[in-house]
Amino acid sequence: MRAIYPGSFDPATEGHLDVARRAAGLFDELVVAIGINPSKTGRFPVIDRVRVLTSALRDLPNVSVATFSGLLATYCRNNEIDLIIRGIRNKEDLRHEVPMAHMNQHLSGIDSLFLPASAETVFISSTVVMSTGDHK
Repeated sequence: MRAIYPGSFDPATEGHLDVARRAAGLFDELVVAIGINPSKTGRFPVIDRVRVLTSALRDLPNVSVATFSGLLATYCRNNEIDLIIRGIRNKEDLRHEVPMAHMNQHLSGIDSLFLPASAETVFISSTVVMSTGDHK
């Protein structure tokens, strides 16, 4: 079974890597996919995000890193992806992710699997990482 773990990964955090590693153990293949939104400027160039994720996950032979733009459902359909993985830290994440899961299921028939953040990473977010780094 092929699964996808999509996100902006801007920056990739230990929480993202934890979810990717745990998901990699559940599926034959996992694509960690960086979504590109042309109307948004990321904090880090996409090429750097690809490099960081590829390096951090290089010990997992069934994991690849890719980029996509447009609808996730379209990417999944075009790349024979069976399942979408989403990490959930709290009820706000769940409130945001459930409607997206419904829409992806409606558009492409693909289901989503929510993995709860591990206790060690539940309080990590890209926003917190960046704001902490800004004050050094």
